[in-house]
Amino acid sequence: MKSIFIDKNNEPTLDDLKKGLGNTFDIWTNFEAFAIKNYPNAKAEWNFSGEKFGWSYRVKDAKRVLIYLLPRDNFFKTAFVFGQKATEQIFESDISEVIKQELKAAKVYAEGRGIRIEVRDKSNLEDIQKMIKIKIMN
Repeated sequence: MKSIFIDKNNEPTLDDLKKGLGNTFDIWTNFEAFAIKNYPNAKAEWNFSGEKFGWSYRVKDAKRVLIYLLPRDNFFKTAFVFGQKATEQIFESDISEVIKQELKAAKVYAEGRGIRIEVRDKSNLEDIQKMIKIKIMN
């Protein structure tokens, strides 16, 4: 499933995002603000990944992406890539077992393990915030 924003020539606006995400818009802005509050050098930006994926949003520092936010129709996904040290910290944390199992099952690449978490409500809010903090620390 690709982004709800697929026109390369039109970077999504805040109004586009509010309309597209519906009730999950406030959760999206929470994750963005949380990441920037915990890592003030971070910047947020839209990125067009090509026709296959469309527009995504990332909060990043100069070297790496802290969190990807992937807009869908009335919901979104968060995505992370964790190195070995961060992965071990997640396994040792109180983050939900469902997320740990997904991370454990993720294919390991040179840059780490990637995971995507669907966000339709606030049920994963604290776990995702913990994952942002772990990503920042590593």
